[in-house]
Amino acid sequence: MPRTLPIGLAPPDWLVRNLRPQPAPVNRPAVARAAIALTLPLVLGLAAGRPEYGALASMGALSGVISDTAAAYRMRLLNIAIPQLFAAAGITLGSLVYGQGWITVGVLTGVALVSGMISSIGAVASVSGLLLLLNSVIGAGLPMPGQWWLAPLLLTGGGFLVLVLALLAWPLRAGVPERAAVADTYRKVADLLATMTPDTRAAAGPPGSPGSPGSPDDGKDTYEDARVLVTQSLNQSYDLVLARRARHHGRSPELVRLLAQLNAITPLVEAAPAVRLSGRPLPAEIPVAVRHLAEAVETGYSGPLGLRLPEPGSEIGRAVDQALRHAADVAAEKSPDALKKAGDRAGRPAPLGVRAVRVARNVALSGTSWRYGLRLALCVGIAQALVSLVPVPRSYWVALTITFVLKPDFGSVFSRALLRALGTVVGLVVAAGILTEVPRGWWDVPVMLLLAPLIPVFTPRGYGYQTAAITPVILLLSDTLNHQGSDLLVPRLVDSLMGCAIALVAGYLLWPESWHARVGDRLADAVADTAAYVERAFGQTPADPADRARTRRRLYRDLSTIRTEFQRALTEPPPVGRRAAAWWPLVVAVERIVDTTTAARVRIKQGAEPPSAAEVEQVALQLRELADGLRKTDTLYEVRSDLSGPPGSVLEPLRQEVAAARTITSPR
Repeated sequence: MPRTLPIGLAPPDWLVRNLRPQPAPVNRPAVARAAIALTLPLVLGLAAGRPEYGALASMGALSGVISDTAAAYRMRLLNIAIPQLFAAAGITLGSLVYGQGWITVGVLTGVALVSGMISSIGAVASVSGLLLLLNSVIGAGLPMPGQWWLAPLLLTGGGFLVLVLALLAWPLRAGVPERAAVADTYRKVADLLATMTPDTRAAAGPPGSPGSPGSPDDGKDTYEDARVLVTQSLNQSYDLVLARRARHHGRSPELVRLLAQLNAITPLVEAAPAVRLSGRPLPAEIPVAVRHLAEAVETGYSGPLGLRLPEPGSEIGRAVDQALRHAADVAAEKSPDALKKAGDRAGRPAPLGVRAVRVARNVALSGTSWRYGLRLALCVGIAQALVSLVPVPRSYWVALTITFVLKPDFGSVFSRALLRALGTVVGLVVAAGILTEVPRGWWDVPVMLLLAPLIPVFTPRGYGYQTAAITPVILLLSDTLNHQGSDLLVPRLVDSLMGCAIALVAGYLLWPESWHARVGDRLADAVADTAAYVERAFGQTPADPADRARTRRRLYRDLSTIRTEFQRALTEPPPVGRRAAAWWPLVVAVERIVDTTTAARVRIKQGAEPPSAAEVEQVALQLRELADGLRKTDTLYEVRSDLSGPPGSVLEPLRQEVAAARTITSPR
C-alpha cells in the first residue's frame, strides 16, 4: 500500500497541480534545431574574435526556439518570422532610450501597453507582443555592442536561423503535417467510438464511479476524455488546413481533399452522442474501420478500401453505418470536382486586408485588451520607476520577469509567478556550477550543446520546467556579454523575486477579476449558444447542414476552452481554486446538454418524429434561463418555465439533462 502523508503535512492540491509535469512526447527535430541554432552563433562569434556578437545572435535564436511550436510549415513561418520582426523593433527602440532616465520609464510603459493589447489577437500576436516588450527592456537596460543597427540585425539573424532549420524539409514534406493532423483526427474519432464497444463499456464501470464518464477523475479511455481529444484534434486540423488555404492562391486539390475529409468525419462525430445515450454498444469493427480510414488519409491512398462492416441493427446503428460509409467514400476519393462541395463547406477566410482591419478594430474597442494592456503597463511602469530610484544591479531582469509572468493567455498569473520563482532557483543552481567551474571561451560551445536541447524538452512540461531550462542559457549568454561570472547569480534571483512580487500585487491582487473564476460566464455563454443551436436544429425552417455543423463545432470548441479555463483555475490558491472546483458538475452537465442536442438531431435524421415548434421554444427558454442562472454566481434563482413536455418526444432526454443542470444551480 502506498504511504500517504498526514493531512497537516500533505501539500495543498493547487500546489500539486502546479508542480505536476504535463505529459508530452519529445520533439526530436526541435531538440536538434535548438542545439544547432543556439550553438552555431557562438562558434562563429568565437572564431571571429567577437563572442559578444555570437551571444546576441544566440539570444535571437532562443526567441525562435521558444516560438517554434507549430507542426505545419506555413504556420512555422508565421510563428517564428513575425515575432522576430517585433523583437528587432523592440531592441532598436530600447537601445534608443538606454540611459535616458524617466524617458526610458515612459517609453517602456507605453510599449507594455501596446504589447498587452496586441496579445489578445491570437497566439502569434501574443508571442510578438511578448518579444516586443522583452527586447525593449533588454535594449533599455543593457548596453549593446556596435552600431545601433547591429543588435537588431544579430538578434533577427539568430531567429531566422531557427526558421531556416525549421523549413529545411518543406520541399520534401509539403502538406505532410496537415495530412498527419487530419489522420490524427480520424484516429481520435476511432478512440472515441472504441469507448462504446462492449469490452470498454464493461471496464468503465457504472456512471459516476471513479474513472467512469462524468467523474472528475475520468480515465483516459472514458467517453468524455475521448470526446475532448476529438474536439482538440478537430480544432487543430481545421486551423492548420484553413490557415494554409487562406494563403494559397487558386484552388489546391490537396487542400480541397483535406477539407472534405475533415467535413466527412463530422457526421460520425455527431453520431457518437446518440450511440452513447442509446445504451447499445458499438461493434468492435467500427473503430477498427475508422483507423483503417486514418491510414488511407495519412498515406494519401485513393481507391477501394474494402471495409467489412456489420449489418446495423437499430436506427442509431444505421446512422453510424451511413456516416462511416460516407467518410470512407470521401477518404478514398481523389477527384477535386467530386470533393468540391465538401471542401467548400468549411468556407474560405476573409481577405487579409479585411481581417487586418477587423482585428485592429476589435483590439481598439475590446475592454479585455485594454484591461490587460493597462495591467502590464502598470507593472512595468512600477518596475522601471523603482529601479530608477533604487540602484539595482542588472535591473532589467525585474521588468523581464514581469513580462514573462503577467501573461494571462499563457496561464494563471499566480501560478506563473510561483513557478517562475521555483524554476529560477533550480536554473540558478545549474548556472552556478557552470559559471564557477567552466572557463569562458570555447568551453561554452559544448556546454551550450548540452543546455540548448533541454529547452524544447522541458517547455511542454510546464512553465516552471521551461524557466529552469532557460535560466542557465540566459545567464551563460549574459556572462558572455558582461563577463561578471557568478556575480550575476544573486542579482538575478533578487530581480526575479522583485518582478514576481510586483506582478502578484499590481497585476493580480489589485484586480478584482483575478479573484473570480471565469468558468461561470463562459459556461453561460455556451448554454445561450446551445439555445440558439436548438432553435436552428429543430426549428420549422431547418438550418443548412454545413451551417449547423459549424455551429456544433463552435460549441464544442467553446466547451474545450471552458475545460482549459477550469483546469487553469484549479491551480489558483483558495478561494479561486475552490470556487472553480464547484463548477465541475456544471461543466459536465453542459457538455451532456450539447451531446444530447446532437443526438436528438441524429435521431430525427434517422426517421424520428420532429418536435413541435412549441416544444422547441420551451426547451430554448429553459436553456436561456439556465444561462441566466449560471451568470448569477452569488445568488440562486427560481425555475420559472415548465420543465415538462410530451412523453416519448425526441427532446425528452434533452429536457432531462436541462432539468439536471438546473437542479445544480437552483435552490434545493
